[in-house]
Amino acid sequence: MQETDQPKQTQRVALVIQYLGTHFHGWQRQNSQRTVQEEIETAIASILGYHVTLHGAGRTDAGVHAAAQVAHFDATGLIPAHKWSAVINSYLPPDIIIRASAAVSNAWHARFSAAYRRYRYTIYTEKRPNLFVKPFSWHYYHQPLDELLIQSAMKPLLGKHHLAAFHRAGSKRSHSWVEVQAAECHRSGSLLNIEIQADGFLYGMVRLLVGMLVQVGTGQRTLANFAEIWQEERREEVKYAAPAQGLCLLRVGYHDFPFSPDIWYDTQPKFSF
Repeated sequence: MQETDQPKQTQRVALVIQYLGTHFHGWQRQNSQRTVQEEIETAIASILGYHVTLHGAGRTDAGVHAAAQVAHFDATGLIPAHKWSAVINSYLPPDIIIRASAAVSNAWHARFSAAYRRYRYTIYTEKRPNLFVKPFSWHYYHQPLDELLIQSAMKPLLGKHHLAAFHRAGSKRSHSWVEVQAAECHRSGSLLNIEIQADGFLYGMVRLLVGMLVQVGTGQRTLANFAEIWQEERREEVKYAAPAQGLCLLRVGYHDFPFSPDIWYDTQPKFSF
């Protein structure tokens, strides 16, 4: 009897990923541009000997960081799922690291199984620049920022809304509906942290939103004017996006997640002044 090859079993591996977005042209693979997805896919291909597609929970823009991006890929082979993180890390550049890896079911999807994404935007308000804060914040010192005004402006955003005013051109998404689950502004000395959690985000949404919130915080726009602009979808009045380096994908939440909170929940350190 002639022996036949046994079919190779495929396993789905989930990854929790951190990266410094400074020198990346975003998450998604692009021609002739350095991206996070391409770097990790290339590392995995070097290990397996064939290409796999890495599916991410969200597509961060150029220059945006991630404290706990989530992605998955399917592979055959003998490497246990929990060991993939260490193996991949040995092939990655210093501005990406895999914090952990784990096996998930073939029905689990990094993007479509996600219950929420949460972003943090950091603003540094001290007049003098600080080199150690610069890569991770917007240095805004021109006028005082009132965090209470910003918080008041954000409160009506809670719930499901059509946020076309904060939808940048170039998106392939067919609608602008977003369910905002949390919207918070906190000050710690000369640092202002704005956090937004939602079921999904529009292309360029957080940076456009923060740009307008700063105008509210300085008194350039009233709370009523800010509300009118987004409620009436007056996209033409939203002209300025906050710089990319202040934005970080803080975490992605799932109902069924194989990682403990210390790996993914709040892993972007907060500066304190």
